[in-house]
Amino acid sequence: MPNLPYYEPFADECTVFEAAWHHHLPLLIKGPTGCGKTRFVAHMAGHLGLPLHTVACHDDLSAADLVGRYLLQGGATVWCDGPLTRAVREGGVCYLDEVVEARKDTTVVLHPLADDRRVLPIERTGEVLTAPPSFMLVVSYNPGYQNLLKSLKPSTRQRFIALRFDFPASEREQVIVMGETGCDAAIAAALVALGGAFRTLRDHDLDEAPSTRLLVYAAQLIQGGMAPVTACQAALVEALTDDPMTAAALLDVVNAHFP
Repeated sequence: MPNLPYYEPFADECTVFEAAWHHHLPLLIKGPTGCGKTRFVAHMAGHLGLPLHTVACHDDLSAADLVGRYLLQGGATVWCDGPLTRAVREGGVCYLDEVVEARKDTTVVLHPLADDRRVLPIERTGEVLTAPPSFMLVVSYNPGYQNLLKSLKPSTRQRFIALRFDFPASEREQVIVMGETGCDAAIAAALVALGGAFRTLRDHDLDEAPSTRLLVYAAQLIQGGMAPVTACQAALVEALTDDPMTAAALLDVVNAHFP
């Protein structure tokens, strides 16, 4: 299928996604930042030929941001659908990225869509939209950030089937880096090895492990002619830490991988 976002499967996640869509089941995807969750959803929406509405969740996200609100346009008050409502009307995929960042009173609006009712009540207009068969609700979050204040309520969580993502195995990560950037195998292997070395420092000197996304960024800079050490410093070291001593230690690791 042409123009699909590049994605390298690691197990049967594509089969699970398609089965969830076919059976009208909402899907929860959990995994660390930059491991491919968003790319996977975009790939599958394209594969199924569905419009995709993505919402980056945050602390101030309100139910109106999802469902819609009345706005003044040309002196008149006009109802404007939010991304969730548009996805329901169109029969597309609504993807809520980092859903635990949204307020719990906001995520409650998902409940009637995420069970066998598959409806979206819109209080402001009096409508009750029934989701068409092609509609799918997908949410994601990073369990590494989950705590008592930021977690899915059991009443929300148990409405979803779930997939667990993680950083790719080194061989697959090399294929991804090459597939995304066109870099040669030697550069990809060195970057993946560097990423692995940095990931061993997680919870020690680094708050978060380097994502596959950052490795792709470094490869893109190298492919553009930048020296590997400079590219890794910009795409990895400085993106991962603000502490000068930690940055210097990471740069030593970079130099060991790109002498």
